[in-house]
Amino acid sequence: MKRAIFRDYDQAELDRQYDQRAWAPNAIELINRYGADSAAVRQRMGEPVRYHYGDTRAQSLDLFRTHRTPAPIHVFIHGGAWRLLSARESAFPAETFVRAGAHYVAIDFAPLPVVALDQMVEQVRSAIASLYRHAEEFGGDPNRIFVSGHSSGAHLAAAAVTTDWKARFGLPQDIVKGALCCSGIYDLEPVRLSARNDYVQLDGALVEALSPIRHLADLRCPLAVGIGEHESDEFKRQAREFAAAVERQGVPVGLFEGAGLNHFEIVTTLASPAGLLARIALHQMGLGFG
Repeated sequence: MKRAIFRDYDQAELDRQYDQRAWAPNAIELINRYGADSAAVRQRMGEPVRYHYGDTRAQSLDLFRTHRTPAPIHVFIHGGAWRLLSARESAFPAETFVRAGAHYVAIDFAPLPVVALDQMVEQVRSAIASLYRHAEEFGGDPNRIFVSGHSSGAHLAAAAVTTDWKARFGLPQDIVKGALCCSGIYDLEPVRLSARNDYVQLDGALVEALSPIRHLADLRCPLAVGIGEHESDEFKRQAREFAAAVERQGVPVGLFEGAGLNHFEIVTTLASPAGLLARIALHQMGLGFG
């Protein structure tokens, strides 16, 4: 008889639930497409302005500026299981936001295992704090910062919006005005118990510190929480339970599912103003209709 490791899952099934490539036969094709589409965007729009927000080379961000000033700022946090991808593969949504009148920022941060996950979360927080402090220098509106993240980037986005900004950075608690978290993990306990922990290296203390669902008292902005129809049951449960917990906290939240889309396809809908995620993100910013 197989032993349950988490909920009703034995080890093999828990590992499968947290391996999104097992649920998406076109995963490699889609991941390669992020880079190709991003290169095409840079060819049309020109290279972004590169800024450093920290002391290391990895602590950088790409800024695609819009023609309006002061303009809202959309910050995208890429996925890649906390160890892959970069800002270079994250330019594909830039045209959507720039043409709508928002600056588009793709964040870089050090991956696992170069840094530990708590250090990565802190780098993302530092990037957003830096954007708030320097927004006016590039024509951004520090009072209209919005964040989105996909996959592990959704975890990082959720960790960012559940930050105690005043205690950590001496900044207003509501510096992020809205967030879109898609296909993410919001309670890290099952990750700790899965094969992923071979490289994520979570213990009980880190699970408690870095699980956004456990820090909703610090949340001050509306959330949109999404998932693809063809994702694992566990990723769907994570989205549902996170959205329900946010709602219990009294914070505006919407839960949505991308019909016919898998984990790697849904993020590409940021690349068109008619796409599911783009409509939601632009609506949050007051630049479109959701």
